[in-house]
Amino acid sequence: MSERASDKKVERKTIKCLVWDLDDTLWRGVLLEDGDVSLRLRVRDIILALDSRGILQSIASKNDFDNAAEKLQEFGLLEYFLYPQINWNSKSSSVKKIAESLNIGLDAIAFIDDQPFERAEVRDALPDVLCIDAANLDSLLEIPEMNPRFITEDSEVRRLMYISEIARNKVEAEFIGPKEEFLASLEMVFTISSAKEEDLKRAEELTIRTNQLNTTGYTYSFDELNEFRLSEKHKLLISSLDDRFGAYGKIGLALIECQNEIWTIKLLLMSCRVMSRGVGKILLNHVLMMARERNAIVRAEFIVNDRNRMMYVTYKFSGFKEYRKDGDFILFQHDPTLIPVIPEYVKLQVMD
Repeated sequence: MSERASDKKVERKTIKCLVWDLDDTLWRGVLLEDGDVSLRLRVRDIILALDSRGILQSIASKNDFDNAAEKLQEFGLLEYFLYPQINWNSKSSSVKKIAESLNIGLDAIAFIDDQPFERAEVRDALPDVLCIDAANLDSLLEIPEMNPRFITEDSEVRRLMYISEIARNKVEAEFIGPKEEFLASLEMVFTISSAKEEDLKRAEELTIRTNQLNTTGYTYSFDELNEFRLSEKHKLLISSLDDRFGAYGKIGLALIECQNEIWTIKLLLMSCRVMSRGVGKILLNHVLMMARERNAIVRAEFIVNDRNRMMYVTYKFSGFKEYRKDGDFILFQHDPTLIPVIPEYVKLQVMD
């Protein structure tokens, strides 16, 4: 039922966004030919189910925007689609625009369309996108990619968090003044705490979903993370961010192996949703401050891939130097003479 550009076996990942075609896919009929289109059976239930699972949704449709948006509003569904691309551009360009707007990888996108030509066009231009024939709509909710292992508190409100982000971006675009002043106007509160058992579902989800701001790409299961949480030789920290527009949810995770004189960061990741908020180094800086209080040297494992260049730069700008390198694996060591700084425009809250 699904199509990839390559026949080779690929690792299936949970889809982060499903992009819908409209005519003869989401609804029956062609809007420009017959304005009296009707929703396909089960479409509403599918949209609501995906939304509750934390899977975002958008639209790539060749249609008149105002007419299509009015019809979606009439069906009570317009609010479920983020960055809808309703225009006369190629479907692949629309899908790519959606991925860029959401700041997620193309391999986390699925595209459903009734037309073989349109699926082939997207598949050829964007081979990482999972293409689905609308004829298989009834079994959409059963495919593995549409079934995250856990439904977390963050999952249930993910679309609303993105809507808040759209509001932030609108305010930022209209803001006149230095970037720091805008960030200060957000009244951000960054919270760091030791992960509790109830945090572990989201922690596992973070290791699976976060690619660009992930130092190693390691994924950990709920049970593995729980072992680290209970271990006297490890620290498992989770962070969240809030501002005057609302909550970003749990957006950061750090796993540290603690020996007497050396602390090794086994994993450090940050959700891409906070990339532009200037908070990327706060969790790392907190780890460095904790280690400093215990006179411990901080090292950090890093595995180079084609996505996490920003995390490499984060380590370098935070005073880490390459201590050992073996292929794509790098072991960094921090210069203890460099004192980390928390940005003044963020309030740091540390919980037990």
